[in-house]
Amino acid sequence: MRRPPAVLRALSVTLVLALVLGLVLAAPASAGTRIKDIAALQGVRDNQLVGYGLVTGLQGTGDTLRNAQFTEQSLQSMLDRMGVNVRDARLRTRNVAAVMVTADLPPYATVGSRIDVTVTSLGDATSLKGGTLLMTALSGGDGAVYAAAQGPMAVSGFAVGGQAETLTQGVPTAGRIPNGALIEREVPGAFRDLPQLVLELKNPDFKTATLITDAINAYGLARFGRRVAVPRDQRSVVLHRPRDIAQTRFIAEVGDLTIMPDTPARVVVDQRTGTVVIGRNVQISTVAVTHGNLTVRVTETPEVSQPEPYSRGQTVVVPRTEVTATEQKGQLAILGGSDLQTLVKGLNQVGLKPSDIISILQAVKTAGALQAELVVQ
Repeated sequence: MRRPPAVLRALSVTLVLALVLGLVLAAPASAGTRIKDIAALQGVRDNQLVGYGLVTGLQGTGDTLRNAQFTEQSLQSMLDRMGVNVRDARLRTRNVAAVMVTADLPPYATVGSRIDVTVTSLGDATSLKGGTLLMTALSGGDGAVYAAAQGPMAVSGFAVGGQAETLTQGVPTAGRIPNGALIEREVPGAFRDLPQLVLELKNPDFKTATLITDAINAYGLARFGRRVAVPRDQRSVVLHRPRDIAQTRFIAEVGDLTIMPDTPARVVVDQRTGTVVIGRNVQISTVAVTHGNLTVRVTETPEVSQPEPYSRGQTVVVPRTEVTATEQKGQLAILGGSDLQTLVKGLNQVGLKPSDIISILQAVKTAGALQAELVVQ
């Protein structure tokens, strides 16, 4: 085989170097966050739907009609509409359950589109596994019907039990129907009818709103030769669409712009689970911290005093209590962090449990050394 000329080899090496250099230069740009991930367009939102229906086909795990009278009344009304008269009969089926059906109607959804629905039990049914939802009307907040749901449910949880033991995994009284609702009515309004294009930040912040404005204006100067964004406050940024671009394309191009959002210094503490989340900008002024645990144990070991034979005495219980107290040694550590890594390293040096870290953070905040907002859930 003939080797390629030196000129072609040099050209190929140059192309490879250019490609690698382009990837390296493009890496920092992809490290940012897209605007559409941290902000949403005002007026473009979902609408919640809710409905009441019946699930049939259960294997004896439905509602007890004697306890859930609304299930019996619903079943009688449904059979009456189908021409079956059961008003004077006492129904005893266990294959039917009353449920609540919820769904989110996407913005600008058209008639004939399908959406997912969630089904949850309303009575004393033990499981909805294997059930089928009958046609259920889904209404919005205005009372109008926007969709109708029907179909077999997918239930991930199960419950199996006997007389002495019951095994339950997941939630067997809740299920989901993918594409289970058919949209019958559209929400009034269209995207082109929006009076103004306004981006609303999901986490309001003045600096983040300014960064979004600067990025959009830089894009507008390069694309249209003028600025197209004005910050209104820490929550919203107003957009002015140029006339030579469609509204949909304009929002799509603006949403793909990337920035590095700013986050406030915040520490979130969940005392129920022992979870501590520390933000990137959290700082602690230099303080000395020591922490020790005091454990008090009270043990009751009552003794029985038995009298001698023929002594005419009585058997009595003599209380015996033993109290012990132990206190662990507390290490004195200096905490002070200019960044998150230094702060975490200082907390790890003390060697504490999550509950102890929560107590220390609360004490440091009281001392005025925690330069962040402490949120306790």
